[in-house]
Amino acid sequence: MRFLNSKLKIENTILQNIAKKYGTPAYCYSYKQLRENINDFKKNFKSISPLICFAIKSNTNLNLIKEIKKFGLGADVVSMGELMLALKAGISPKKIVFSGVGKTSKEINFAIDKNILLINSESKSEIIEIDKIAKIKKKQVNIGIRLNPNTDAKTLSQISTGKKDNKFGVNDKTFFELVRYCKNSKNINLKCLSVHIGSQILDHKPYEKMLRILDKIIKKTQYKFDFIDLGGGMGIPYNNDKKLNYKKYHSAIKKFLKNKKSQIIFEPGRSIVGNTGVLISKVIYIKESYKKNFVIIDAAMNDLMRPALYGAVHRILPLLKRGKKSKKIYEFVGPICESTDKFTTIKNFQELKEKDFIAICDVGAYGISLSSNYNLRPKPIEILINGSKIRVVKKRQKHHEII
Repeated sequence: MRFLNSKLKIENTILQNIAKKYGTPAYCYSYKQLRENINDFKKNFKSISPLICFAIKSNTNLNLIKEIKKFGLGADVVSMGELMLALKAGISPKKIVFSGVGKTSKEINFAIDKNILLINSESKSEIIEIDKIAKIKKKQVNIGIRLNPNTDAKTLSQISTGKKDNKFGVNDKTFFELVRYCKNSKNINLKCLSVHIGSQILDHKPYEKMLRILDKIIKKTQYKFDFIDLGGGMGIPYNNDKKLNYKKYHSAIKKFLKNKKSQIIFEPGRSIVGNTGVLISKVIYIKESYKKNFVIIDAAMNDLMRPALYGAVHRILPLLKRGKKSKKIYEFVGPICESTDKFTTIKNFQELKEKDFIAICDVGAYGISLSSNYNLRPKPIEILINGSKIRVVKKRQKHHEII
C-alpha cells in the first residue's frame, strides 16, 4: 500500500475509486501481499518441512481461503462451521487439524466421518468422548493432546492462551495420564503433542521457552509423536512494532527437533492475512467537542471489533493526501450506540472534511471474522485486489437478509 500522486493505492488500484464505486465501509485485500506473506513464511521454515495449517478463525472469507489453498496450505479449524468451510474451499481433510476446548459430540462425529488429519484434544473428558464415538463407529481416530506449558507469551492478556490460569490445554500431570490412557485405547491413535501459547507474539523468547518445556515433556513420556503442533500466534507490526524474528524461531525449532522424527505443524493466521487488508470508510460528520473533534465514520465496531474488544490500535490513513495538517485532536468513532465504538485518537492528522474517505490498516485478520450485525447493520462488502483487477469476493449484506 502506497501513495501515488497523493492517492492511496493497493497494488495498481486507487482506493478512492473503490470507495466511490462500491461504497463504504468496504474490506479490501491485496493478493500480492497475501502471496508474499505465504512465500515468506514458507521460505523461513523450509528446512524443517512443516505442515502449514491456516487458522480459519482469522479470516473466514471462502474465496480468500480458496486462494490460500492454492499455495498448498491446510487448515486449523475450531468449530464444525470452520471445518465445513475448509472442506468447501477444497482443502484436503488430511491437511486439517481440529482444535478448541469445547467440541460437541456432533462436531466430533462430523470430524471423524470426514477423516481429518487430527483432532487436538484439550481435556480428559473430550478424549473419553472421542474414544466412545470411535468405538461405536468401529474406527481408529488420530488425535493430539494439547499441553498448557504455563508460558507467558508477552502479549495482551485477552489473547494469552498458554498460562496455567488460561482455559486451554492440560497441565503436565494430566498430560502424562492422558498419554497412558491413549496407549491403552484400541480406538485412539495418539499422533500429536499440541501447544499454542497466545496470539500477536512479537518476541521469539517465549517460543524458545515453550520448546524447552516440550523437550522435557517428550523425554519424560518417551513417546514418539508423529507431529508436534506448535500452533500459531506469530504477530505482525501494527504500529511500528518490531517484527517477530522468524530466523531465531526457526533456529530454536531446529535445535528442538534434533534426534526427533516428528513433523512440525504451524497454525498461522494473522501472519498470513493480517497486513493484506484495509477497511475503507467515509467520514459522515465531524463534531467539535471541548478538547477534541469526533470524526464519525460509517464503519463501526460491528465491522471491526478489535479496538473495542482488546483496545487494539490500527493505523488510519486518508485515501487522498493533503498537505495541510490539522491542529485539532481527532478521535475516530463509529455510529453505534456504545462508548467503546471508537478506533483511535490522532494528533496532527491531515485536515479532514465531511465525506472524505479514510483507510483503517492491517485488518485482514480478525476483522470480518469478528464482525457482527449489531444494531442490525449489514456486514461490509469484501474485495480482492490483484494488480489492477478488482474482484468482489463477498457482496455487501442487505437489510432484508438480516431482518
